[in-house]
Amino acid sequence: MKITSFNPLILTKDPESTIKLFEELGFRRRHTKEGIGMYGATNVRMKDDNGFYVDVAKSEEERTLIRMNVSDLDEAFEFLTARGFRMARHEAAKETVDTGSSKINIMVSPSGYILSVSQHIKEE
Repeated sequence: MKITSFNPLILTKDPESTIKLFEELGFRRRHTKEGIGMYGATNVRMKDDNGFYVDVAKSEEERTLIRMNVSDLDEAFEFLTARGFRMARHEAAKETVDTGSSKINIMVSPSGYILSVSQHIKEE
């Protein structure tokens, strides 16, 4: 399984204040993806001059996840489930989310930490 990026993903009711904080820390908005999943969430990807990333998304639940981009979502799913991970039980995360440009699984570890595992869909 090839990991292509790995960073925090902050879900918050007030994304603008979180984004502002990270801008004050030197992060800049890289891109924004809208209409994600059944709730139409918006995700803002940010990067600093050291190459660190953080993602901030609006959510009714306050959580911090680990975003892990992979080259093959199916392979990552098999790898993680073989080690006791399961799909999240939350209604918006029970199934693979297809945004058109990526596929995402929200996976919960046996100890309870959460991975947002995604694969970018490359245009051919």
